[in-house]
Amino acid sequence: MRIGIVTGEYPPMQGGVGAYTQILARALSQQGQTISVLTNVQGQDKDPTIKLKNNIVKWNFGTLNTIHDWAKYEQLEVINLQFQTAAYNMSPWIHFLPDVISGVPVVTTFHDLRFPYLFPKAGGLRKRIVKHLAEVSDAIIATNHEDFEQLNYVSHKTLIPIGSNILKTVPLNFESNIWRAKAGAQADDFLIAYFGLFNHTKGLETLLTSFHNLHKSGIPARLIFVGGGAGSSDPSNATFINQMNQQIEQLKLNEYICRTGYLENDAEVGAYLTASDVVALPFLDGASYRRGSLMAAIHYGCPIVTTQPQTPISTFKDGENMRLVKSGDSVALTSALRELHESPELRKHLQHGAAKLANEFEWLHIAQAHIQFFQQVAS
Repeated sequence: MRIGIVTGEYPPMQGGVGAYTQILARALSQQGQTISVLTNVQGQDKDPTIKLKNNIVKWNFGTLNTIHDWAKYEQLEVINLQFQTAAYNMSPWIHFLPDVISGVPVVTTFHDLRFPYLFPKAGGLRKRIVKHLAEVSDAIIATNHEDFEQLNYVSHKTLIPIGSNILKTVPLNFESNIWRAKAGAQADDFLIAYFGLFNHTKGLETLLTSFHNLHKSGIPARLIFVGGGAGSSDPSNATFINQMNQQIEQLKLNEYICRTGYLENDAEVGAYLTASDVVALPFLDGASYRRGSLMAAIHYGCPIVTTQPQTPISTFKDGENMRLVKSGDSVALTSALRELHESPELRKHLQHGAAKLANEFEWLHIAQAHIQFFQQVAS
């Protein structure tokens, strides 16, 4: 098939949707599909099999005509719009793309229907135009259970999970102790890893309180922020980071925390996650398929502590492939982390469970599911 992908984010921009889109495009290409990608002027891709058009300076009404002409020139059989409410510079015009495209079906992938921490007074209008986009798209893909249920008014839809944006690799001659030392942890320290961008939904305040409680109880805990930063799509994240740094100062935790900053090398991310004793991801809105950081921890077969999903997810099993605690409950999180510190056997059991679960999110399966759905829509 000749598949066109429209995305508001594409590497080298930081952010999950951009990295996801690039890996998906390459996975589809490896399955014999002809892939064209349209994105902003910052987008880059050295893969010669991906036809990249990166000439969008501003996502406005004129952009819709640009996409229409691009689709006609590339003789596309389907357009896949990668949609997230904070992307496309919060432009309202992208919601009307299916209205102006003729002769090519538009399949919209909804990554996250939650509205960003911006323009709260526009909430009602934003909900209406997002609903409009869902209704006028020829079909939709939800990446998580929450959005799939919320889009119950759309008949032609499917759920295809995201895979890990971090490919499974570690540096040559990987030695756990070396990477633990880089994180400031000795052999007997309990190294907790947090992976991902920083924002108000990640439960970092809860994690820091629990980390402080572990220290007060005498556990030699260390915390490493793998990656991090504010990302590119939501400016309010920078404000949150300032608040988080204030909490770290108040709790006097700086000397026990290592920050890697943004890592371009997937092998380094994999090394830190693999060398850690546990990965803690206490999302305030619960564990979900929408979380690329959780997918990465599963992908590497890490012992994981995260929060109970808001929508039931049958594949997430407490005590089998992850530990699930109540959202926003620092006492429960502290208890779970203490339990894992005291039981290497439980950590190993969760590792095996996560590694088995990782098969559900392989990119080969994800690409094949997309192709099958696109073919159904195009026919």
